[in-house]
Amino acid sequence: MKKIYHLGNCTTCQRIIKELNLSANFILQDIKLEQITADQLDEMAQLSGSYESLFSRRAMKYKELGLKEKSLNEDDYKNYILKEYTFLKRPVLIVNEKIFVGNSKKNIENAAKEVQNK
Repeated sequence: MKKIYHLGNCTTCQRIIKELNLSANFILQDIKLEQITADQLDEMAQLSGSYESLFSRRAMKYKELGLKEKSLNEDDYKNYILKEYTFLKRPVLIVNEKIFVGNSKKNIENAAKEVQNK
């Protein structure tokens, strides 16, 4: 499977999709318009190793809800991501059985290599 979970109005996600030329061969899911299902999130967590690895601490709601002061477990991370799309670290690229989470330069470089190989 080749899929990208992104926000349609996020300029960083748009830039990455364009740079990697993903729109042609990938299923694009705008997580604001089409909510992530529990099954999709479970698949991402299985590939990445945890729900925490998918969780964005940069989301404004992270501060608003005072989550920094709380001790969160895997179920908490999962539930917050399912309730509020902004908690998913973006973009999430799945290329067959490999997952790339977030927009760090190194991560996007690795994703680009994988996309070119497939």
